[in-house]
Amino acid sequence: MRSAILRDPHFLRYLLARALSATGSVATLVALPVLVYRTSHDAGLTALVAGCQAAPYLLFGLFSGALTDRWNRHRVMVVADVLSTLLLATIPLAALLGRVTVPHVLAVAFLGPTIGVFLDGAVFGALPMIVGRDRIAEATSVTWSVQSVLEIVVPSVVGVLIAVLDPAWLLGFDAVTFAVSAVLVSGITRPLYDASRVRPPLTAGLVLRDIREGLAWLGGHAGVRTMTLTSAIQNLSLGGYMALTVVWLDRVLGLGTEGWRFGITYAAWALGGLVASLSLPRLIHFLTPAQITLGVLPAGAVIGIVVSRLGTWWLVAPLMVAWSYAATMGAINAVSYRQQVTPEHLLGRVNTAGRMLSWGVGWTGGALLSGVVVGPLGLRATMLAFACVQLVAVAVAWTSPLRRAADARSEPQAVL
Repeated sequence: MRSAILRDPHFLRYLLARALSATGSVATLVALPVLVYRTSHDAGLTALVAGCQAAPYLLFGLFSGALTDRWNRHRVMVVADVLSTLLLATIPLAALLGRVTVPHVLAVAFLGPTIGVFLDGAVFGALPMIVGRDRIAEATSVTWSVQSVLEIVVPSVVGVLIAVLDPAWLLGFDAVTFAVSAVLVSGITRPLYDASRVRPPLTAGLVLRDIREGLAWLGGHAGVRTMTLTSAIQNLSLGGYMALTVVWLDRVLGLGTEGWRFGITYAAWALGGLVASLSLPRLIHFLTPAQITLGVLPAGAVIGIVVSRLGTWWLVAPLMVAWSYAATMGAINAVSYRQQVTPEHLLGRVNTAGRMLSWGVGWTGGALLSGVVVGPLGLRATMLAFACVQLVAVAVAWTSPLRRAADARSEPQAVL
């Protein structure tokens, strides 16, 4: 099945475009907090970078889903790539002029993901149209696998490069990847939305009605609702932890902010994500989405708590792989399940609503909260506290309708 997907020229264009932009985005993900930390030496400001990157989903996620369900998804994807190119190019330009400031970096950290929110709304709806619903799990697995490989390799390379290069220049590389992505996406000719569906003239009231419709469907589907809630709680934990990762690698593990050990430890998370993305297509033949969720949540919670208590990088790195496997498996499983069961005309708004709640509320809340509490609590206590939040997600999942879902071939709504 996977080889057939890779022979699809439209999916290959989509995959290459996502891979290129992911390469640049991973470089930016590492470079932005390093750039702020080197400039300010302030843990709170460094954590604020993660908050700025996640906040757009909280603010605009519902609107982007409702709008991209009505707009031409193909056009949205191309325009978003072009705007991202122009925005990211401002950082290396400022570096060339010697005028990079923390407010400028934080603005880019916020505006880039704002564009990405609308890109995601189009992408969530486009993928089922490109590959068909029966191949969503395989297509999602391939996409996550490629991105995970990049997330393993790129941080290690970036960890070495920022020893000799200004991190600002890495954002210039990201700008180039978005430009190439725009060219690739523009070549996809397969329809990415149902052009025959009647769309009434767009009004503010209609957008709000569409948002309510998407939220009502999400809230009314027990499986999607529960997975979204547990994802939000888990992302609250991970958002707080990851927002302080650069500071933790420097002050607790003693790795500094550059070099091969920094790169390897940072990339360990992506390795676990790769293994998870490769495993999902096989697991779904033996386990239901509910069983996968119920298994990975407690495993991730235990491993995360252990990691937060360690101070040796060569012990932390392999455990980060295992922690990431559990967290990423839960994320891919939830996204794949949501795309499979959501009607076409609701794909954008339901998926962006789910991501808004899990990423926008969860990750943003965790990232911003970590910047507030790290001062009075201290770094190590803060990391432990956020790792323990995962136990709440475990409790929610194991007391939810997911425990009654056992038949993968049954209608999800009926089972859950």
